[in-house]
Formats: sequence, structure tokens, C-alpha cells
Amino acid sequence: MPKLSQKGELMPSSPIRKLVPYAEEAKKKGRTVYHLNIGQPDIETPEIMINAIRNFDMKVVEYSHSAGILSYRKKLVEYYKKFNIEVTPDEMIVTTGGSEGILFAMQVCLDPGDELLIPEPFYANYNGFAVNAGITIKTIPSFIETGFSLPPIAEFEKAITPKTKAIMICSPNNPTGYLYSKEEMESVRELVLKYDLYLFADEVYREFCYDGKEQYSAMNLKGIENNVILLDSVSKRYSACGARIGVFISKNKEVMAAAMKFAQARLSPPTFGQIASEAGIDTPQTYFDEVLAEYCERRNVCIEALNKMEGVFCPTPSGAFYAVAKLPIDNADKFCQWLLESFVYNNETVMLAPATGFYSTKGAGFDEIRISYVLNIPSLKKSMKCLEEALKVYPGRTN
Repeated sequence: MPKLSQKGELMPSSPIRKLVPYAEEAKKKGRTVYHLNIGQPDIETPEIMINAIRNFDMKVVEYSHSAGILSYRKKLVEYYKKFNIEVTPDEMIVTTGGSEGILFAMQVCLDPGDELLIPEPFYANYNGFAVNAGITIKTIPSFIETGFSLPPIAEFEKAITPKTKAIMICSPNNPTGYLYSKEEMESVRELVLKYDLYLFADEVYREFCYDGKEQYSAMNLKGIENNVILLDSVSKRYSACGARIGVFISKNKEVMAAAMKFAQARLSPPTFGQIASEAGIDTPQTYFDEVLAEYCERRNVCIEALNKMEGVFCPTPSGAFYAVAKLPIDNADKFCQWLLESFVYNNETVMLAPATGFYSTKGAGFDEIRISYVLNIPSLKKSMKCLEEALKVYPGRTN
């Protein structure tokens, strides 16, 4: 029998989805499972996007331009202007979700064996994208005690080698919900300038900032315009994860020309997704105001409940809809599986994501879990009660 490729063997499984079989078994037993493991919002997609698909009247579903439908890119220019981000249609390539944009960035800017620096914990799929591109991720640890703030720049400098070519920043952050301040972003700018690195800026949660705070985009950092690649997506913005539309943006003409070759090789991004996403730009501000208020309330319900549980600590996130909590448990992977296999409270249980999957450092995150507060308030309250009761009886409790 032929052997798999090294990439095939190295490709990690999703830490978010690997417990799905256990959740399915729990449901077969008639149990309600509260899904806090994955960033799939229950917020309705804007009607304007659904109607755009319903009213699609082309006779042929054609390829679009490899960079994406021009009318959509022109509307994206207006969208970004609202955030003081000045771009042109030629400085963007529409991608199949933000995921393809990340792959393009890695493949265009790094050679196999080159290194990408990322604060840890980080979005688990960066690992898979790195394997796909043949590059190496080097992590700089951030800590729950400081709310996962940006690690000291000195720690980044210690990790830099001749193979280091780029830094990845996700703000607001998945999995921690941390929102990098303007000062933190400026310190990253200094590092990028000093070592002439690329800066990959994953900003898909731009709309989700709380407590009056605002996201400071890497596109607004002066003097590194040719170093920055902005990676974005409609998935969470419009609760349209299945649209599979993202965008790759850079003012670096060489980067754009190279990325365009990758875009041409995959032909074009999804037509229906682009049609919906173009319509989505006209979503009224009231939609975002209501969604933001809802998520803020959900966050408060979760964080308050978590920090009331004995032995639990969870910093208050300022963005996205995730939180990482430290629990009095021996092993997060074991605990999350136990919740689905062995625990039940009022015929209910909860599905969480072990934080170990968001770390590359061996042994890190063993007592942490990521929560996605994407469920409605009543479901969140019930899920928090389930977690509280589970911690009381978990055999591997540590205090």
C-alpha cells in the first residue's frame, strides 16, 4: 500500500472538531449538548444577504474574476473607509474564506522551512496552514494572568533567527478574545521595521469590540505599508460562515502579483458567496449595534458565571466571542471528553474546546478550555450551570 506524504501525516486534526463523535453519541442517548466548542454564531444572517441569493437571476453561474467580482471589491473599498483603511480594488483579492487568504500569505511570503512568529495561544488552524505551506511556526507565550496581552517585544527578538520572515497577529484574538491596543500594535510595527518582516494581520473579528474599545488595524501602522497583509472574512461579521468569502489585502505590488498567480490557479472564489457578501455591505448599522449588544451580554453572563465557580479564573475579553478559562482539572482533553461521555446534569451536558489545541508548546494549556459564547442567553446560563456541576464531580479535579 502506498505511503502517505509527510504533509499528510503531519497535518493536525482540528482540536475544535475532534470531539464531535462523542457529542453525537451523547445526543443519541437523548442528551442536550450545549455547543460552546466552535465559533458558529446563532445570530441570523442579514436578510439583505439571503435575498441577494434568492433574487439571483443569471442563467449561468460563471467563474468570477480570479481576484473576485469587481463590483464587490469596489464596495469593499467603501467598507474599509469606515475604519480609516484606504485601499483600492487592485489591492485586494477575494478568497475562499479567510483560510485561503492565510494560505496565500504563507505561500507567497515564506519558503519551506522559514519561520512565522505567533503569540501563543493562537487559532488552531494556523498549524494546519503552516504544514500545508511547509513552514515552521515559532510561538511567543502570552499568559492568562495578564489576560493574554502582547508578550514583551524582547521575547519576540529572542525567537528571531535568519529563517524568521513574518509575524502573525490576530486582533481581536481567537482563542483569547484579547484586543491589542494601539500601543501594542505600534511595538509590533517597530519590530517589523527593525527586522524587515512581513506582518500578517488576521482581523476577522473587527466588529466585535466591547466596553467602548475599538480595533486598531495593522493597515493604519505608518512606514510598513509594504510589509502588511490584511486577512479578513465575512464569516463572523455577518454570521455567514458558510458563504466562504474572505479577502487578502496588501499595498505591496509584488506580493499582490504573486498572490494573483495562486488565485488564478484556483480559478475563482465562490460566486454565490460573493453575491451575498456584496449585498452584505449594505447591512444597516442597527444590525451590528444589536449584535454587539447581544454578544456583550453573552460575554458578561459567561465571564461572571465562570469566575464565581470555585477554582476557576477567566479574564474578561475585550473582543471576538471567545474566552479562555483556567479550570481546576488535570487534563483539558480528558475533561472535555468526560463531559460528553460520562457527565449529565438534567439530561444536559456541554461541549468545550480543550485549550491544548491552541498551543504549540508541549504541556501548555493542559488546564485551560476555550469557550465560544455564541449561544443565546438562556442556553448559556444552562451550559454554565452544567459546567459548574461537572467541576464538582470530575474525578480529575485538582483542588
